[in-house]
Amino acid sequence: MTSTSTTTSPPPSALSLRGLRKEFPSPAGPVRAVDGIDLEIAPGEVVAFLGPNGAGKTSTIDMVLGLSAPTSGAVQVFGAEPADAIAAGRVAAVMQTGGLLRDITVGETVALTAALFGRTGSPAPYLERAGIADLADRMVGKCSGGQQQRLRFAMALVSEPDLLLLDEPTTGMDVEGRREFWAAIRADAAAGRTVVFATHYLEEADTYADRVVLVSQGRVVADGSTAEVRSLASGRTVSARIDDDGERAAVAARLRDLPVVDAIDHRGARLVVRTPDSDVVARFLLTQTPACDLEVASENLEDAFVALTATASTSSATRTDGATR
Repeated sequence: MTSTSTTTSPPPSALSLRGLRKEFPSPAGPVRAVDGIDLEIAPGEVVAFLGPNGAGKTSTIDMVLGLSAPTSGAVQVFGAEPADAIAAGRVAAVMQTGGLLRDITVGETVALTAALFGRTGSPAPYLERAGIADLADRMVGKCSGGQQQRLRFAMALVSEPDLLLLDEPTTGMDVEGRREFWAAIRADAAAGRTVVFATHYLEEADTYADRVVLVSQGRVVADGSTAEVRSLASGRTVSARIDDDGERAAVAARLRDLPVVDAIDHRGARLVVRTPDSDVVARFLLTQTPACDLEVASENLEDAFVALTATASTSSATRTDGATR
C-alpha cells in the first residue's frame, strides 16, 4: 500500500517588501528616498511605521498603494501586485489630506465611495464604526480637520479591506477623538485586519502597535515590539533636585568625571543624567552630594527614536546619493 502526503503552503504575508528602492531624478543626480527596505508583515498585525521627516515613509506607502513604481526591488500585498490587491478591494488607505468633496454631505460621501465598490446599502454602519454617525447630514466643508480624518476612515472601511494603511491618521483630532479613533482601529484589528500606520505621535505607537518599524535615511534601523525597540537605546536617566545653584554646578562638574555619565541636562533645580549604569550615578548622588528627590527612569520610545535615527543619520553622512524625502 502506498500513501501520499500533501503539503500546505503557508499563507502569504499581508505585506512583503524585498530590496525596495526608490530614486528621484535631480540636477545633482538621483535622489534615493528608499534605500533597500526588506520587510514582512503578517496578516492581523498592527504595525507602526515610524521615522523622522525625510525618512522615506511616504515614498514607501506610495509604492505599496501602487501610486509609484519602485526603482528596484518588489512589493507584494497578500502575494499579489499592489494594483491587483487594490482592485480586489483588499487594500485601503487613510491619508492626511485630499480625497474629499466639500459640497456634499458626509453620508453622501461614504455612499458614493460604496457605489464605486458596487455596494448599495446604507452608509450608516461605516459612519458608526468611524464614530461620525451623527454627522451624516453635515456638509464635508463644514467638518473640522479631525472629523474629516474620521470620514476618510469611514471611506476606507467600505471595501472591508484586509490591509489598512494610515498616514498620520489622527492629525487634527483632539485627545478624546484620538482615543475613540484608536478604539475603532483596535476593534477592526481584533477581527483580523492588518493595520500599518505612520504617525508623529510616538505615544500612539507605544500604546496601540504590536510592532514598531523605525526607518531613517530610507532604511530600516529597528524592527520589533515597542519594548524591544526601546531596549536598543540602552541606558537610563537619573534626575535629582539640588536647590542651591552653586552646589548644583559643582555636582554637575563632579558627575562629568564619572566614566558612566553620557550627558547631563539642567532643568531648573534638577540635574538629569543619562547613563548606562544608573546604580553608580544614583549611589554617588545619594551618598556624596546634597541631592534629593531622586528619580530613575528607563528610556521611552521617544528616546529610542531620537537615538536610533541620530545614529543612522550619522552613519550615512558620507553617502553621496542625495537626501531622502
